[in-house]
Amino acid sequence: MPTDIEPKVYQENDCLPAKDRPLHLALVRVNSLTQLPRLLMILLIALLILTTALAWTLMTRNVRLGLVAALALLVFTLLDWLLLSALPRLELSFGPVEPPLLALAATRMGLSVGLALLHPFFARASSPSPALYGVLIGVLYATLSALAVYGLAVEPFHLTVTTLEVVTAKLPPHAPPLRILHLSDFHVERITKREREVLALVESLSPDLIVLTGDYLNLSYVYDETARQEARAVLRQLRAPYGVYAVAGSPPVDPSEAMEALFADMDITVLRDEGLLLDVGGQTIRLLGVNCSWDPVEAAQGLDRALRTCPEAEFTLLLYHSPDIMPDAAARGVDLVLAGHTHGGQIRLPLYGAVFTSSVYGKRYEMGRYQQGETVMYVSRGLGMEGLSAPRVRFLSPPEVVLVVLGGKRPN
Repeated sequence: MPTDIEPKVYQENDCLPAKDRPLHLALVRVNSLTQLPRLLMILLIALLILTTALAWTLMTRNVRLGLVAALALLVFTLLDWLLLSALPRLELSFGPVEPPLLALAATRMGLSVGLALLHPFFARASSPSPALYGVLIGVLYATLSALAVYGLAVEPFHLTVTTLEVVTAKLPPHAPPLRILHLSDFHVERITKREREVLALVESLSPDLIVLTGDYLNLSYVYDETARQEARAVLRQLRAPYGVYAVAGSPPVDPSEAMEALFADMDITVLRDEGLLLDVGGQTIRLLGVNCSWDPVEAAQGLDRALRTCPEAEFTLLLYHSPDIMPDAAARGVDLVLAGHTHGGQIRLPLYGAVFTSSVYGKRYEMGRYQQGETVMYVSRGLGMEGLSAPRVRFLSPPEVVLVVLGGKRPN
C-alpha cells in the first residue's frame, strides 16, 4: 500500500475537457458502429470469417479445415448475438449489440488465426490431425463464450459488501462507531436486480449516514427520461438517520442540468464545493463535497472553496468522485476521502489488475484503501458500468458497497 505519493506532473491530456478525453473520444467513435447499416455489419463479420478460413487453408493446406474454422466462427458469432440481444430482454443491461459483437468476433478470429500460425511448429513436433485442430478451436471459442457469459450476466450482479474500519484519535474513544454507507457509480440504465439488491442491502446494513460519490446515470442514458425516473426511484428510497449526501460525478455523466433534474425535490443534500458540520451521536464531523473536475487545478480550488464554507472540526470527510484529488486532500489535512470513478478497472487481469482506470495517476489508485500521511482514501469499485460502446461487462471487479465504520481510538 503506497504511503508516500509524489505530486503528479500533469500532462496536456490530463487537463482536456471531458468531451476531448481519449477514452471518451474512443467510446464515442466506436459507438458509431451502432449507426452502420446492418448489411455493412454483416459484411464486416463475413470478412472476419473469410480471413479465418484463408489463414487455416494457407497454413495447413487443408481446405476442409479452413471451412471448419470458418463455420465455427459463424456459429459462435451467432451465439454471441443471441446473448447480447437477450441482455435487455432479461433486464440485465441495455447497451448496444454491435460494438461488443464485432469485438467478440474479432477476438475469436485473432485466437483462431493465431492457432493457425502455430501450425508449422506443431507439424514439426507431432503432425497434429485436423480433428485435433477442430477440438482446439472449439475449446478456445467455448472458453471465450464462458468468459463472456460470466462477465456480462454473472459478475455485474455479484454485489459485494466491503467493511472499512477507520480508527482515529480525533474522535471520542467511547462513542459508538459511526456507520457510513458509501455508494458510487450507479450508472443506472434501467432498474435491474442489481439496483434492487442495493436497496435491500442498504436496509439490512442500517447505516447512520449514506454518501454518494457520483455517476448516477449511464453515459448512454444521461438525457433518457425513463432512465432518469428509474434512477430517481432508486435514490428516493435511500434513507439514513443522519441523512443522505451526494456529489456530482464525471462531467459527461453528471452535467449540472442532469443533476438538477435527478435530485429535484429529493430528500438528499447535494454538496457543490461546500461543506457542513454534522453532529452524529455527539461526534462532530466536517463533511465536504466537491464537484468533479478533470482539471486538477480547478478540483483543488473547489476543495479550497469547500473548506472555507464551514468551520473546522476534529474530523474531516471529503466526498469526491475521482481518486485524483488525493494529493490535494492530503496536503490540506483531510482525514478521510471517499471516491469511486475507476470501477476497479471494471475489467481486471489476474496478477496485473485494472486494464484501464480513467485516472491521471494510472493504476496508482485503481481500487481499495490508500493512505498518504494521515489521510486515508477508499476508492470504490462502484455499482454500474461504462456506457456508450463499452460492453456492459465486469471481470474480476464485482460491484461494491462500502460500509465505513468510523470510531475513536481507545487509549492504551
